Amino acid sequence: QVQLVEHGGGLVQAGGSLRLSCAASGRTFMTYAMGWFRQAPGKEREFVAAISWNGGSTTYVDAVKGRFTISRDNFEKTVSLQMNSLEPEDTAVYYCAAAGNLLPIHPYEYAYWGQGTQVTVSS
Repeated sequence: QVQLVEHGGGLVQAGGSLRLSCAASGRTFMTYAMGWFRQAPGKEREFVAAISWNGGSTTYVDAVKGRFTISRDNFEKTVSLQMNSLEPEDTAVYYCAAAGNLLPIHPYEYAYWGQGTQVTVSS
């Protein structure tokens, strides 16, 4: 079992940057693929990025390609999301999640979730 806690959300102006981090507990962290999702008010939870168990493969939703970077540190049991060139459309609650598959992109494929952290981008 894995417990996840996100950090790093906040308020930033358009064009700015934020770095989200997710700290995991549990001895099996490195066996999980990790993902970031986001959910804006009135919208469904949306896939943002995922990284394989060893960090060798990543995938992103088209809307964030070239702006966001997902990474992980299996020794520190953390996964991060570097977000650059932020846009007001990036405003949402961001969640990290753990899955047993290679690079899942659907919420139902993830077994464990953090509580979320708010990211607000002002125009």
